[in-house]
Amino acid sequence: MNTTAPTLWRLTAAAAALTVLAGCASVSPDGLQGRAMEQAARSAPTLAAQLPPADPATRSEAQAQLRTWLAQPLTQDNAVRIALLHQPALRVRLAELGIQDAQRVQALQLPNPHLTLGRLVNGHEREIERSLSFGLLDLITLPWRTQRQAEARDHATLLAAQDVLQVAADARRAWLRAVAAEQVAAVHSRMVEAAEAGAELAQRMARTGNWSRLQWAREQALLSDARASQARAQLAAATAREQLHRTLGLWGGNASFTLASSLPALPAVPADVLNAQALETQALAQRLDLQAARRQLDTTSTRAGWAGAAALFGSVGLGYQRNTTTERDSGHRDTTRGWELELPLPLFDWGGTARTAARLEVERNAAQLQDTALRARTEVRTAWLTYRTSHDLARQQRDEVLPLRTLIQSETTLRYNGMLASVWDLLAEARTAAAASARAIEAQRDFWLADTDLRLALIGALDTPATALGTTTPAEAADSRGH
Repeated sequence: MNTTAPTLWRLTAAAAALTVLAGCASVSPDGLQGRAMEQAARSAPTLAAQLPPADPATRSEAQAQLRTWLAQPLTQDNAVRIALLHQPALRVRLAELGIQDAQRVQALQLPNPHLTLGRLVNGHEREIERSLSFGLLDLITLPWRTQRQAEARDHATLLAAQDVLQVAADARRAWLRAVAAEQVAAVHSRMVEAAEAGAELAQRMARTGNWSRLQWAREQALLSDARASQARAQLAAATAREQLHRTLGLWGGNASFTLASSLPALPAVPADVLNAQALETQALAQRLDLQAARRQLDTTSTRAGWAGAAALFGSVGLGYQRNTTTERDSGHRDTTRGWELELPLPLFDWGGTARTAARLEVERNAAQLQDTALRARTEVRTAWLTYRTSHDLARQQRDEVLPLRTLIQSETTLRYNGMLASVWDLLAEARTAAAASARAIEAQRDFWLADTDLRLALIGALDTPATALGTTTPAEAADSRGH
């Protein structure tokens, strides 16, 4: 009796300490959104945005700010802010992050103890049994489980931060495509106006007998092609705008905003983008998907060392008993106290299967890390090549093609004024200049898309392959038909 009491007190004190340790874990009020946004901002310092607030009052302020942004011509930065605040798909991912946080806290909670009561009666005595038992392994492994759950929380936060960066990149891409598509559609409208003027003039000349039916038909065909290209350009603009609505999570009245009138100007290539090897090294050091894969490998490696022991002794239990026996005739009461330890006997399962599964899980995560690193290197190199090529093409359009077209158009106008060129030459040159302008806009768009891909490849995985260059556009198709 005297030795059992101190032991019980020591067990009680240890249990109380572990209970306090378990009680320190609590669910994040914002569902870990703050940590995810902090991680995303650390990887992309230029990302000036916020995630949907959990507080209703702050949420109404965010909605008021959203209406203010939509009342102005929508800029690229505001498109990113709106997407992070309002996109339903991102809110789903953030809600899942909050659920994972709640599950983490629940996993750290100690299991409820089991209270067992029994009443046994025979001819001369009555026995009352009371026992209190709990899983000993849950108490012993609580610090270890706390560390593992913290690692799992960090892993989930890294993945959520990567989702935030993906949504920001998607918003930038959608904005660039929508603005460029509207600019190209406006250029095609000017091409149609020029073709209509030519067709009207051709019709008048055909009526007066100065033109043949063949010449008139050619101008009509050019007008039909110009109108078809205009329809395709307008469809592309409407489709791009719908994609922007979906990316930003806007509908109804909020979708009637005005886009910015033009794309950002073409910048010079920054010095830090010239070295592809340095970019590759930078990506391997800071990409969030690589950090998450390393964290996952570390966690499974540590867990693998305990897998066999956990399989053998996963159901160790400790109980305390207090039995009271009362003689029915004399009323004499005798109380016995003690504890019991429940241990599994490893007769059939020695933990070999669990150790094998843990080893294979480590190998799988190591291969996953290697594959992620390989993909990161490839994505960065591809994005860098696309960036440099698209910048060269856009600069060529801006510095060579457009000035040449402007010069040719001016010279044609001078020759027309001097009666050395016909009105048909003037109209044809106007259509060609408009097509060149559309190609320049598309080249400028492709560069900014490549810029977005490169920046994302340095900090996270690309959700889609890098922007393809050299595809036939409505402007190119129209230009090829016009010559």
